[in-house]
Amino acid sequence: QVYLVESGGGLVQAGGSLRLSCAASGSIFSINDMGWYRQAPEKQRELVAVITTGGSTNYTDSVKGRFTISRDNAKNTVYLQMNSLKPEDTAVYFCNAGVVSVYGFGRYWGQGIQVTVSS
Repeated sequence: QVYLVESGGGLVQAGGSLRLSCAASGSIFSINDMGWYRQAPEKQRELVAVITTGGSTNYTDSVKGRFTISRDNAKNTVYLQMNSLKPEDTAVYFCNAGVVSVYGFGRYWGQGIQVTVSS
């Protein structure tokens, strides 16, 4: 099995910062792209940021200039540094990864972690 475990969420005031981490574990051969999604109450899940194995990144427009995605390939871990947080960033954040494992290729999700930004 492959597991993705997020950490680092919580409650922060507007203008503050948080750093999310997501560690992949299990019978992993390699990890392709890794990304962060979020889902606010009564809204659809949306892509926040994605990073390829080579380090190329892409962000949704609403977080450009405020969020930074990075990864440590040796640790199978992806990070999301979130600065200048706004109340509209409040959501459950999910980690996602394309993983090649003993089971073949599959996309895996973390369990989600709450980020709450107070005004």
